Amino acid sequence: MTKWSKEKVWEWYNSQPWIRGVNYIPSCCVNSIEQWQEYNFENVLSVIDNELALAANVGFNSIRYGLSFFIWENQHDGFMERLERFLEVCAKHHITVMFVLGNDCTVPKHNYVPGHFGEQEWDLGYHSGKKISPHIVLDDEGYSPFDEEEYAARYCEMVREIVTKYQNDERIIMWDVFNEIGNSLRGVKSVPFMKRLFTVIREIDPLQPVGACAWRVDRHGHIESEEERIAVELSDIVLWHYYGDYKTTVKIIENLKKYECPLINTEWLHRIQHNNIEEIFPLFYLERIGSYSWGLVAGKTQTYEPWEHLWHAYDHDKSLNLDFTKWQHDLFRANHRPYNPKEIEIIKEFCQLADQKYKE
Repeated sequence: MTKWSKEKVWEWYNSQPWIRGVNYIPSCCVNSIEQWQEYNFENVLSVIDNELALAANVGFNSIRYGLSFFIWENQHDGFMERLERFLEVCAKHHITVMFVLGNDCTVPKHNYVPGHFGEQEWDLGYHSGKKISPHIVLDDEGYSPFDEEEYAARYCEMVREIVTKYQNDERIIMWDVFNEIGNSLRGVKSVPFMKRLFTVIREIDPLQPVGACAWRVDRHGHIESEEERIAVELSDIVLWHYYGDYKTTVKIIENLKKYECPLINTEWLHRIQHNNIEEIFPLFYLERIGSYSWGLVAGKTQTYEPWEHLWHAYDHDKSLNLDFTKWQHDLFRANHRPYNPKEIEIIKEFCQLADQKYKE
């Protein structure tokens, strides 16, 4: 099958409620291995159950969530069972899932550490829970196992199996084929693999749309790189990331409308850079743009901490308009109290308005 027609994608999008949710990782996990491995999974699933109840109470109806090739490869049958149990918990709370497949957020090969089972190491005080992460100032091109054919072929088998199994499952709202293509100084290097993943999914022809994001949209709303333009052209729906201010967000929305497709922002909320709930969430409601802010409950990933490279940028230029007194991401404290209660009131208000306005 080929890319969906504009008529088909708009028919699908207009049949959905206003899509709003978060990029989710359980607060007790620092990476996808810890989410999906057999070790301690019952506790992880219990945390997921409690935290998705919190998300549903706010008014969210979807999450964006990562898979783990390492667990699929090494604990295959158990992983597939745990995947189903996870989807059952999401459905219990009336929350759909956008699964993320490929990803270019990585580190140079000299910093790359293969996965392992059991307790996962994490560093206190660092965004993502890792001192050495894609959020530092990179000194070399990021390494990806996708560059090795044996790994890439097996990864495609994972995608083929999961998409085939869930191709008609309405608990999955969309397949996010590739996150931030070209990140970690990789440029166009991952484009052939991204295209390969699109081909695998198109051959299955799922009922869900597929897409890959633009993530370096400039202040005039233009997509900066060749790899991101390819990603958007391959996509049924325009997915995009933006962590900047309100005025630029408006410009980006206006420019992306030229694609004449629904828009979904799959990463936003960056209080330090003045990307705030009180401005951006009502804007997305007004424009009926799907949205997934980053982070739900503060936990091991510590995504309330700034990206490490922001500290470096400020060290070199004290005039930068950055507010380090605020959390970067996340909506709730570890005790499930809001980081800022007024933010939660705004989210609830506009979720309720959307349900009244867009109800069938």
